Amino acid sequence: MNFGKGCHLHLIDGSAFIFRAYHALPPLTRKSDGLPIGAVAGFCNMLFRYIEDSSGPDAPTHAAVIFDKGSMTFRNEIYDLYKANRDAMPEELRPQIPLTREATRAFNIACEEKEGYEADDIIATLACQAREAGGRVTIISSDKDLMQLVGGGVEMLDAMKNKRIGTEEVEQKFGVGPDRVTDVQALAGDSVDNVPGAPGIGIKTAALLINEFGDLETLLARAGEIKQPKRRQTLIDHAEQIRVSKRLVELDCDTPLDFTLDDLEVKDPDPTVLLDFLTRMEFRTLTRRVADQAGVEAPAIPEAAAPAADAATDLPEQPPFAPDSYTCVTEIETLEAWIAEIRALGHVALDTETTGLNDMTADLVGISLATAPGRACYIPLAHKAEGGGDGLFADDTVAPGQIPLQAALDALRPVLEDPAILKIGQNMKYDAKILHRYGLRIAPIDDTMLLSYAMHGGLHGHGMDQLSERYLSHNPIPIKELIGSGKSQITFDRVPIPEATRYAAEDADITLRLWEQFRPALHRARVTTVYETLERPLIPVLARMEMSGVLVDRDTLSRMSNAFAQKMAGLEAEIHELAGETFNVGSPKQLGEILFDRMGLPGGKKGKTGAWSTPADVLEDLATEHDLPGRVLDWRQLSKLKSTYTDALQTHINPDTGRVHTSYQQTGANTGRLASSDPNLQNIPVRSEEGRRIREAFVAAPGKRLLSLDYSQIELRILAHIAGIDTLKTAFREGLDIHAMTASEMFGVEIEGMDPMIRRQAKAINFGVIYGISGFGLARNLRIPRAEAQGFIDRYFERFPGIREYMADTTAFAKEHGYVQTLFGRRINTPEINAKGPGAGFAKRAAINAPIQGTAADIIRRAMIRMEDAIADLPATMLLQVHDELIFEVDEGAEDQVIAAVREVMEGAAHPAVHLDVPLVVDAGIGANWAEAH
Repeated sequence: MNFGKGCHLHLIDGSAFIFRAYHALPPLTRKSDGLPIGAVAGFCNMLFRYIEDSSGPDAPTHAAVIFDKGSMTFRNEIYDLYKANRDAMPEELRPQIPLTREATRAFNIACEEKEGYEADDIIATLACQAREAGGRVTIISSDKDLMQLVGGGVEMLDAMKNKRIGTEEVEQKFGVGPDRVTDVQALAGDSVDNVPGAPGIGIKTAALLINEFGDLETLLARAGEIKQPKRRQTLIDHAEQIRVSKRLVELDCDTPLDFTLDDLEVKDPDPTVLLDFLTRMEFRTLTRRVADQAGVEAPAIPEAAAPAADAATDLPEQPPFAPDSYTCVTEIETLEAWIAEIRALGHVALDTETTGLNDMTADLVGISLATAPGRACYIPLAHKAEGGGDGLFADDTVAPGQIPLQAALDALRPVLEDPAILKIGQNMKYDAKILHRYGLRIAPIDDTMLLSYAMHGGLHGHGMDQLSERYLSHNPIPIKELIGSGKSQITFDRVPIPEATRYAAEDADITLRLWEQFRPALHRARVTTVYETLERPLIPVLARMEMSGVLVDRDTLSRMSNAFAQKMAGLEAEIHELAGETFNVGSPKQLGEILFDRMGLPGGKKGKTGAWSTPADVLEDLATEHDLPGRVLDWRQLSKLKSTYTDALQTHINPDTGRVHTSYQQTGANTGRLASSDPNLQNIPVRSEEGRRIREAFVAAPGKRLLSLDYSQIELRILAHIAGIDTLKTAFREGLDIHAMTASEMFGVEIEGMDPMIRRQAKAINFGVIYGISGFGLARNLRIPRAEAQGFIDRYFERFPGIREYMADTTAFAKEHGYVQTLFGRRINTPEINAKGPGAGFAKRAAINAPIQGTAADIIRRAMIRMEDAIADLPATMLLQVHDELIFEVDEGAEDQVIAAVREVMEGAAHPAVHLDVPLVVDAGIGANWAEAH
C-alpha cells in the first residue's frame, strides 16, 4: 500500500506509555532472576489493548511507536540548560527501556527513534508527511508540545482518558489555535523542560498578547506599544531569550528519517515471536491471552523462587475466563451440590443481582457463587418472563425454570450464616444489606474492594471492572450490554436468564480470583492490621447505620425551599438593578456578557465555545471591585442549597421508613475519610447561616433526641503530636484557646482582650497550614493583600519550625518511597509526588496533609467499630458520621448516660495502638434536631 488518501496513521508516544506504566503499577520483578519488569508488563498490556481496540472504520492502516534516543539533542546546542532540571531516570526503570523496544517489535509494530532528535520531532515529521500525502493522523499522546501539530487531518488522543484533542481543545488549553501554540509557549516558557520564556508571563497573558498582536515577531517588534510598564520592559529586555525559547519548543518537521510512511503499514503480530518474548519476560496471564487469541497452546513458563515478585506472580496458573462454561442452577438438587462443595471448601465468592442500585429498595433477582477460578454458577430467583413488556404494561409473570426464591434462601442460609465459612464479595456491604432485607445475616465476610483499598489507596480506583482489567487482564462483560441505558434501560429481572448467567457468574468468578491474589499480598504490603482493624470490621457498622437512617422533616425542607426561592428572587432584582437590565442570572453565558462586554470588568476569559467563563474564583476576585459579582455568588449559593438539599433531600425520603438512608463509601478518599452518597450528607455547608439551617430538617423521632459528639480540633492536635510542636502540645494539654495562643505567639499580643480579627487570622493560618495553603489562598480567605498573607505564613513557620521540618521530612519520605503513612499504618500512595508542572504542588500538599487527615479518619473509624458494644445496653442508635462528628438518636432522659459512654470511646479511640502526646477532646450537644445538637 502506498500511503495517501484514505490512509490513517497512528503515532504512539512511546515514552508516555513507558512512564505511565512505570508509575501506575506496583513494582514487579522477573521470578527467575529478579530483573525489574513492572514497566515492561504495563507497556505490553497497553500495546495488547491498543491492538484489540484498533478495529472498525477508524482503525489505522499505518502505525509506529516513537521513542526518545538519549537525552542530548540539537536543542542542547541551542540552549545548554534545556531539560537540565529533569530528575535522573529511576535505576529500576533503566534496564527496562531496551525491553520496551523489543516488546514493540515483538508485537510487530514499527519501532522508531533517532539520535540527536526527540521523539516529538519524529512524530512531527511523520505527521506533516502524512498530512501532505492526504492521509489522516492520530497522535496517541497528551503531550502539550505536540498540540502545535493539530489540525488539517491531524488530531491527538489521550489514551488514558479516552479523550480526543482537536483544534477546539487546543484553543481551550492555550487560548490560541494550534498554529500559534509555539508563540504562547515561547512567552510562557516551560519549567518541566527548562524553557526560559519571558519572566512573569504565563499562558493566559501570553495568549492575550498573541491574540492582540497576531504573532510573536509582531509582538516583539511592537513591544514598546504595550501599556503595562513591567510587561513592556520584560518583552524588550528578554526578546532574544524569547526567540531562543521559540526555537526550543518548535518541533522539527524535517527530521532526516531512514524509513518511509509505507514502512509503517500495520501488520499482525507473529504469534511465535510474540509468545517467545512474553515467555522470556514470564508474563503468564498475557502469554495465555495471546495464545488463546492465536488458537495455539501457551508455552510453559518454568516456576522459580521469586526474589521480590508481585502478588500476581505467586498464583498458580489460572484458567481462562469462559462465560459459557458457567452453570445456571435451576434445580434445588443442583444447588445442594454447590452448598456441599462450599462446606467442604470453607469459603465462597458471592454476588447478588438486583433491580436497582438502592440497597434499601431494590429487589433481589439472583445470586451468583464461585468456588474456584473458572468454576461459578448463577441462581436465578425472580427473572420475569420474556416478552412481558415494560412500564405500565409490564407482565410480572415469573419466568419458568427458577428455584422459588424462599426455597433457595432457606437452602443457602446455613452456609451464608455459618461462622466457619468465609463469604467473599466486591463491595460486600451492598450484598449484605440486600440479603439482610430477606432475613439473612451473612458473616464472616471479606471484601476485595477493601483489600485493594488497604494496599493500593491513592494508586487507582477499586471498582471491580478496574481491578479486573488491572490485575487479571480481563475486561468484564459490561452491564449496559444487558440492560441498555437511558430511556430504553431495563431492570435486571427483565434480562434473559442465559445472558444473566454469563454476566452474574463472571462477577463471582472475578471476585474470587481477585481475592486469591489480594489476600496473601496484604502481609507483603504490611497493611494486614489496617484491613483487619480499620476496614473489615467497619462494614457491618456502616451497614447498620445506613439501614437505621435519619428522620427528615419534609415540611421543614419545603418551607426552606420556599424561603430560598424568595430570597433568590430578591437577589435577582438587586442584580438586575446593578446590571441596568434583566437577564438570566443562572446563565453563565449571559452573566459573562454583562460583566465583561457591557460592564467591561477585567479578568474575563472565554471558553472553547466563545462564551465568557464565570466560575466562582473569577467572581470572588471581581467581588472586590464591584457589588454585582458578590450578589451572584450569594444567589448561586442559595440556588445550590435549594436544588442539592432542600429540594433533592425530599426525594430521598424512603416511603416505608420516612427516613433518609445515605450510603457510605469506605474507599471514598485516599486518606481513609468516608464519603457518602444518595444523598451526600458529608458536604452540607456549615459556614453560612442558610447552610447551617438545613440541619434543622434532620430531626429526632417522637420521644427521642439527637446527640452530636464532635472531636475538637483533632487535626491540629495530631499535627502537634506528629510534628513535635511543644508549644502547641502544652496549649492543648492545658486546655488553652489554641487560636488565641497561636495569635499571641505570632503577633506578640496578650490573649486577654485580644482583637477577634487577630484570632481569626491565626485560626485561618492554623487550619490553612494543614492543607498547605498558599499566600494567595490565605489572602483570599482573609481578604487581605497577598504580601501580608505570605508574611503571616512566614512568621508562623518561624515561630513553629517543627511544622516546616515535618513538611520537608514527609515530602522527602514520599518521594523516596512513593507513599506516606498514618500513625496506624494506613498507607496512602503518592504516585504523582515526583511529577513536574502544575500538579506537583498539589501532590506535595496532599502528601503533607494525608498522614494528619488519615490519622484523624483512622481514629474515628476505631471509635465507630468499638461504639456498638459500648452502647449496646443503652437506648441509643448511631445514625451518621460526618468527618469528625458522630450523630446518635437516644431516648429522652438517657442523654447524659449515652454522652458519657460515647465520649469515653471517642477520646480513647487511639489506644492502645497509638499514645498521643495531646489529649483528644470531644464536644457534645443535644437537640430536637441536628442544628440544635451541633
